[in-house]
Amino acid sequence: MLAIERRNEILEKLQMEKRVVVSELSQIYKVSEETIRRDLEKLEKDGLVIKSYGGAVLKEHSIFDLPHDIRKKKQIVEKQKIAGLITELVREGETLMLDASSTSVYAARALREARKKLTVITNSVEILVELFNTQKWTVISTGGVSQERSFALSGPLTDQVVCSYHVDTAVISCKGLSLEGGFTDSDEQIASCKRAMLRSAKERILAADSSKFGEMAFTRIAEWGDITKLVTDQKPPWQWLRELERLRIQCIYPGM
Repeated sequence: MLAIERRNEILEKLQMEKRVVVSELSQIYKVSEETIRRDLEKLEKDGLVIKSYGGAVLKEHSIFDLPHDIRKKKQIVEKQKIAGLITELVREGETLMLDASSTSVYAARALREARKKLTVITNSVEILVELFNTQKWTVISTGGVSQERSFALSGPLTDQVVCSYHVDTAVISCKGLSLEGGFTDSDEQIASCKRAMLRSAKERILAADSSKFGEMAFTRIAEWGDITKLVTDQKPPWQWLRELERLRIQCIYPGM
């Protein structure tokens, strides 16, 4: 097993158990305790964990994002519900932007099954691969600098390409959303691309599962007035529904 694979598995274990012990990890992966300590030091340097005596704990409010393949495995059922709702909002033949979030990956998969023809513009490496051989679809890459952790393309070139298009719908996600602070992300370049997508679309959809409500990440993506719809996996609290109604943002959730 490669070191990066082992570290990703350690992060998955931390997601479930919140704490890991060096001696136990050494036995599980059949490597020395010193090797495990180096793994934890690397994860701490990346801003994902906090080392403790004999082990480490997950850094719950890190400004850094978890690796994409780990985020993709979180809230799977919730993301599938959101993806199903998004397919109902995207009509046959439309032009669509999808960001590099794990939620958008699930949306892309659902749309591939539900629509015969779409034009999709994305900065997600995984979505590009997912849709590569989809017949009758036009799939456009934004280009840009690749980010290993997020499987995203970003940077000034990405934003410039995004802004050169005008599409029917943009779907983005976020790391946190609050009524006071809008919706936020952990990376400024990724947030910049999401803003560009919102500016380029007539219908602007924020897709966020219920675990992100009330959370705040490092950098603001946009204000509430910059979206037209919020799609989530369950009915939000009444305070949210009241405020969204005041802002004239349609909130869409299962069973509404």
